[in-house]
Amino acid sequence: MQFVWYLALIIICTKIAGHMSARIGQPAVLGKLMVGIVLGPAVLGWIDHNEFVHYISEIGVLLLMFIAGLETDLEQLKKNWKSAVAVAVGGIILPFIGGYGVAELFGFSVNYALFMGILFSATSVSISVQVLKDMDRLGSREGTTILGAAVVDDILVVILLAFMMSFLGSGQEVSLGLLIGKKVLFFIGVVMAGWFIVPRVMNKLSGLKVTEPVISMALVVCFGFSYFADWLGMAGIIGAFAAGIAISQTGLKHTVEQKVEPIAYSIFVPVFFASIGLHVSFQGVPQQIGFIVVLTIAAVLTKLLGGAIGARITGFSNLSSFAVGAGMVSRGEVALIIASTGLQAGLLLPEYFTSVVMVVILTTLIAPPLLKILFQGHAVNSSKEIGL
Repeated sequence: MQFVWYLALIIICTKIAGHMSARIGQPAVLGKLMVGIVLGPAVLGWIDHNEFVHYISEIGVLLLMFIAGLETDLEQLKKNWKSAVAVAVGGIILPFIGGYGVAELFGFSVNYALFMGILFSATSVSISVQVLKDMDRLGSREGTTILGAAVVDDILVVILLAFMMSFLGSGQEVSLGLLIGKKVLFFIGVVMAGWFIVPRVMNKLSGLKVTEPVISMALVVCFGFSYFADWLGMAGIIGAFAAGIAISQTGLKHTVEQKVEPIAYSIFVPVFFASIGLHVSFQGVPQQIGFIVVLTIAAVLTKLLGGAIGARITGFSNLSSFAVGAGMVSRGEVALIIASTGLQAGLLLPEYFTSVVMVVILTTLIAPPLLKILFQGHAVNSSKEIGL
């Protein structure tokens, strides 16, 4: 029954830490992320990132992105697709150069430096989604652009990683044609399912004479889309986001939203936030502190500037552009997965794995307060412009 103790400890600590963080003017998610660091191997060592925590946190991030999809304005997303592509491309080019440059500076070989560039080109907006949701800005032009850019970023980084592993990795050969074909199949599949199948299934099965048929069917769609995405080499969170958008186009959107949030935020999402911090370990860090500091600065600045440039050239104001860039800063669980993949393929030196994980965690911790500052600045600036 130890897993029950883990669950109780994480839930109470994340709620208290989130409250304390909000009381001092920081996003609540920042306190929740710190809980994992304190409870995990880095400080107290009460909880490790075991199989139970892993699976619960996986469900948590899927539900978080599913809710984001439910709350996304599809028309706004369509309207901002050019900005989303520009932000994603800018948010890949500069971080790739930054990661490669830092690796070269610290004496890495070309192969290892190239992988470092790809690793820090990745983006995970799951943390940004929570901050935007807390600020009621998830449906804004900036929020939808960040979400759209995350989808494009995922596709491009996975293709780049597969390309590199084909030529430099120690694993099996990867067919780029097959890889791209899978991405196309995914989008065709989710569009067709979202347009024709999901509304009919939801309406048909919502009348079942059982307890909570609507939310049950919604979760089946969420997890089904997530599995389909993962099966075709996409991040599962992209499938969950697509599922949320599909259900948001039905008349059951508000019912699903009201019922899924208590499920997500009472158990699964708190475990996800804590699990990020559980990856932190200070073993071997003092010897590589310079590398960690320089790489963290490069990782934050290049993603911030790359995303901001992409937003600015597609019509955003200066402050809005930096707010969009801030939303792309967190590398989160996506970069952790890529780092593990690179370690297995011989593209990341084992002695640098802990330091790379530390940098990923630091970008995830820096993103929430940075995002809040820039969005608050944008709100104040907008108020002045309309004479409030």
